[in-house]
Amino acid sequence: MRAIMRRGLSTAMAAVLVGSLSVACGGDDGDEGGSDSGPIELTVDVFGEPGYDALYKQYEQSHPNVKIKQRKVSTLDEYKPRIQQWMATGSGAGDVVMLEEGILPLYMQQPNKFVNLFDQGGKDLEKNFLPWKWQMGVTPDGKQLIGLGTDIGPLAMCYRKDLFKKAGLPTEREKVSELWSTWDQFLETGKKFQEKVPDTKWLDGPTAVFRATVLQNAGNGPGYSFFDKSNNLVYDSNPAVKQAFDTSLKFAENKLTANMSIFTPPWQTALKRDTFAALPCPSWMLGGIEEFSGDYGKGKWDVAKTPGGAGYWGGSWLAVPKQTKHAKAAAELAKFLTSPEGQVAAYKAANVFPSSPQAAQDPAVAGAKSEYFGDAPVGKIFGELAAGVKPVYLGPKNEDVRAAVENVLISVGQGKQKPGDAWTKSVDEAKKAAR
Repeated sequence: MRAIMRRGLSTAMAAVLVGSLSVACGGDDGDEGGSDSGPIELTVDVFGEPGYDALYKQYEQSHPNVKIKQRKVSTLDEYKPRIQQWMATGSGAGDVVMLEEGILPLYMQQPNKFVNLFDQGGKDLEKNFLPWKWQMGVTPDGKQLIGLGTDIGPLAMCYRKDLFKKAGLPTEREKVSELWSTWDQFLETGKKFQEKVPDTKWLDGPTAVFRATVLQNAGNGPGYSFFDKSNNLVYDSNPAVKQAFDTSLKFAENKLTANMSIFTPPWQTALKRDTFAALPCPSWMLGGIEEFSGDYGKGKWDVAKTPGGAGYWGGSWLAVPKQTKHAKAAAELAKFLTSPEGQVAAYKAANVFPSSPQAAQDPAVAGAKSEYFGDAPVGKIFGELAAGVKPVYLGPKNEDVRAAVENVLISVGQGKQKPGDAWTKSVDEAKKAAR
């Protein structure tokens, strides 16, 4: 996900960051588990675009003996099996690894695989994070800090202004937001759109709607989705899940989607064409749209409110695996990248909305506009949405269940699964995935 605003760190920001490094590390690069008196290389494993390139350079400038190597894959689906293999075998992982919200619960049950960041100065950092984001990085017994929060994903709706105009719909973001306060209204708007523009689908696929509505419903309801807080599978008994599935199924039934999953090659190609007109859009998605739509989409996209009220989708933490030979140095790098100043810089580079209240209030975030998205005031839009986010508990096998259920929804749109049997099929697949 490429940056929306391709701005380097300002001189003032660079000074702040270098100063914060001096305070955090004091120039001491000694480390347990390996000799750091000479040059060391720290590997950081990420997916998507975290916006860290400029931050790595700043860190290396103030730590001449440290070189940083980033290993990046495009999607979470690519990343997940890799980190699972590394952690299972006890080798291969980077010194710092990114743990997405769906992956983190699995490793909360395996805290012995990670360095306790409370022992690396983490106790003093709680004030730098939203309370719920901080708490999700701490083990249930409160004894270990596994991860430091990076971004959160407040949820909006991205839409193609040119295609809306072609369908006779409003194009101004405020007017567009008024079209749908509910997902049913969004569905009806999609039907009207496709009547006027039959060669373009309303949505990319049912999976984005499912991910968005599950978290919306769960946040406004029980506070959990596929698994309860005791990690029991409640997929078939949680009304928040059933409502989200039924909502998503309607779009597949009415053939309002292109049956694509985000970040797959067909999805990337579709963004350079008029394949679909709208997309549930957490803040980090803007970078993906810009990257894959490129010059073709510049000025055509805008950002409106999502149906159903506040919600979120995505967000990660940085953790230090026990297998690192440079625990102290890796922890210092993780602290630097997730500091308020680091989160501001990452937002400026890649539109990953901060989990730090101080960063969210920084003028560089709160006042941010996106030239690519028609000068949309994205800082204000996502900041207001973030204020209403309610966290949702995710079980260790959340991602396995989600993927299995999404396959059922896609099969409906492809005509391979009867809509009337889709819920029963999804329950069966969820139970298999949860084993």
